[in-house]
Amino acid sequence: MEKVFIPRGVCSRRYDITLEDGVIRDITVTGGCNGNLKAICALLRGQRAEDVIPKLRGTHCGPRDTSCPDQIAIALQEALDEEAMNK
Repeated sequence: MEKVFIPRGVCSRRYDITLEDGVIRDITVTGGCNGNLKAICALLRGQRAEDVIPKLRGTHCGPRDTSCPDQIAIALQEALDEEAMNK
């Protein structure tokens, strides 16, 4: 399944996620810290969403209560929930 997520409270503007049976097949981020987010996305591909969500969730960026990794975790959880509802 494909999901578009619009993050809140961070510099990045959009996440495009492809999830297949709970596995992150592809993820791209528009905006934000280009090199860091490309690296994070590369590390996430092929991983089970349920395994990476707790690792990313709660990460802060400076004084913000969230971060791009935290927002990715939120997006992945939403994608997992939607995938489960569509089965």
